[in-house]
Amino acid sequence: MTMLSAVFTRVIRYRRLCVRLHRALAASVVSLLLLSACERESPAPAADAAKPSSPWASNPAALRIETDVRALADDAMQGRETGTPGYDKAADYVAKRFADIGLQPVGDANTFFQRVPLLKATRLAEGARFEVHRNGRTIALRFRDQYLPRPDFDAPQTQVEAPAIFIGQGVHAPGLGHDDFAGVDLHGKIAVLFNGAPSRFGDDQRAFHSALSEKLRVIAERGAVGAVVINTPENEAHSPWSHDADSWDRPSMRLRDESGKAIGVFPQLRAVVNVSAAAADFVLADQPRMAAELFDDARKDVLKGFALPGTLVLAQRTRVEPLDSRNVLARLPGSDASRSAESVVYSAHLDHLGVGAPVENDRIYNGAIDNALGVAIMLESARQLVAAKPAPKRSMLFAAVVGEEKGLLGAEWLATHPPAGTSFVANLNLDMPVLMAPSTDVSGIGAEHSSLRDDLAAAAKDIGVVLSPDPFPEETAFIRSDQYAFVRAGIPALFLVGGVTPADADKARNPKIALRYYLRNCYHRPCDDATQPIQYGDAERLARISARLGRLVGDAAQPPRWNDGDFFGGKFAKPDR
Repeated sequence: MTMLSAVFTRVIRYRRLCVRLHRALAASVVSLLLLSACERESPAPAADAAKPSSPWASNPAALRIETDVRALADDAMQGRETGTPGYDKAADYVAKRFADIGLQPVGDANTFFQRVPLLKATRLAEGARFEVHRNGRTIALRFRDQYLPRPDFDAPQTQVEAPAIFIGQGVHAPGLGHDDFAGVDLHGKIAVLFNGAPSRFGDDQRAFHSALSEKLRVIAERGAVGAVVINTPENEAHSPWSHDADSWDRPSMRLRDESGKAIGVFPQLRAVVNVSAAAADFVLADQPRMAAELFDDARKDVLKGFALPGTLVLAQRTRVEPLDSRNVLARLPGSDASRSAESVVYSAHLDHLGVGAPVENDRIYNGAIDNALGVAIMLESARQLVAAKPAPKRSMLFAAVVGEEKGLLGAEWLATHPPAGTSFVANLNLDMPVLMAPSTDVSGIGAEHSSLRDDLAAAAKDIGVVLSPDPFPEETAFIRSDQYAFVRAGIPALFLVGGVTPADADKARNPKIALRYYLRNCYHRPCDDATQPIQYGDAERLARISARLGRLVGDAAQPPRWNDGDFFGGKFAKPDR
């Protein structure tokens, strides 16, 4: 599969290889899936996306979605990275589409745009150091190859030398019978930890405690002065270290408060560093057990912490700059005056990764599936809701948000700074629907946490689609996309994605295989472009479900409620929810 993966990436981009692939791989089940991409018409540029030659010419809604995907994923948008002219061009495109659909502007000063204040931090290689001083020797790790400092939003240059303590996975969950900090004094020390959380935790608890922001919060509260986060082999099976190493100079971002300071950072931690799994033994040197044994302990949920001899030296330099970007917001007013101040907010992130390290001589990370497709489906949902009369009783707010790839920043800003006179009662998020093979079902990740589960089940039944559970709960997707910013604000939310049940008997056209292939090979890579075999018929169906779900939530007598005893509801719900 590894050899075929390399070929597949070329096939999607270079149609002229299809004939040669057909000869070489005709007998392979995987090749049939790959060749289906080749057998489609060559994709037209955005300006020509509506040509009758499109396979979806007989399905106007599917064709509209395809047109929008091709426009937003066109090379002219330069990958839509937050804060770039390419992103601004994409934002202008979406604002025009909102206006054409007939939605009202609900951004700043009666425009479609909401300003999002940011700080941009870029790590610099010069002056970076990671040294292990132990038992009379010094081990120096190599920048980029073995470690990468996380950008510091509070100081352009920092250095700290301190004793270190290995604290397992850095999880504080006494309610679940687990506390890596029990009996540990972190004051003035550097915390060394693995990514992840105990596998015996439920999916929700594991997702919450795996989040780096939660780990760093707990570490900072206990007086640590730095943190070293070591990748596990499982991390790198999902996202190889080389992906991070190749994009080491890509800027990070945080929201900026009125004083110009970053929001959601931990200044007490003077350095935070990521280390590759292959370099773990250098950090953990001179203690009785090898990193491989500790990784195994983590898999068995028996990992224990211990003090490390000597000291660690962490030094870094960061360039920090203020930056403004924008969400694109529009509203369909509710038809019931008594409920129109309540809004169901649709979200889909408009940003992607921009221009980066070349792969197969391509530097533009177009982000067709992630997330031009989600934005296009949201636009079609909005069109359907506008066309249906009367409008839902509650208002519908549509948000193409910025900075998801930088940490859900635009969604967080919107959730905490809603337009005047607006109260969000639910969030319906559309992100990265991997529709590369025809399916018969749909999934609402996170629906089980609130009454939205019943609304989604009703919407799926009305459209005639099977509702499936989260196909990959181990991916903890519920905390990794924009809906989680609304969840943290106490708002019930779900993440609507395509299905994984094949629509036909052809084993090569298997949505689950296509999804796994995408995650391993094209997720956050230049091959995520409009040449992929996107099933726009499935996308049109997802738009219908999305619109029907909004209608049901908008017309319901009561707004959505968190389920009694729900993990996320218990942590974040407001008293009235």
